[in-house]
Amino acid sequence: MTSKDKPSSFTSPDIFSLLIETDEREKRKRREELLAPLGVKEFFVGGSISIDKRTCKGIECKLCIKACPTNALFWRATGEIGITEELCIYCGACVLNCIVDNCIKITRRRENGETERFSTPRAFTMLENTINAKKRHERVRTIFPTTTEYLRLYKPQMT
Repeated sequence: MTSKDKPSSFTSPDIFSLLIETDEREKRKRREELLAPLGVKEFFVGGSISIDKRTCKGIECKLCIKACPTNALFWRATGEIGITEELCIYCGACVLNCIVDNCIKITRRRENGETERFSTPRAFTMLENTINAKKRHERVRTIFPTTTEYLRLYKPQMT
């Protein structure tokens, strides 16, 4: 059997998956370079932000642009608000300051895989309240794991 007749054990890598992986790594690196001078901590693995151009008041308010901590929102020459995705940390400051409900829509993903979506100040506030309530509940659980443990520690002694 000649070397040409032998089946090849070498498999070529999938070029598309390599391109996607490389592109994602480059995006993460660029994002880190852009956010490092700002000293902003990222809490979310990924996300997306969109602005409904039909409902946006744009020039009339400018509140979302002023509220953005990373300057991810900017004015376009056409008078619309533009988004620099690499700078957006999906914090929700723009949604809280927007005067039009459902104009700015944010979807973000946490490290634990939870996906959060909001587009109104009320939805954002309720989401943050739920998250903080979970954290408070976890802290109480670490101090007092069970009711019997609490009673064992703090039940008054009957003599």
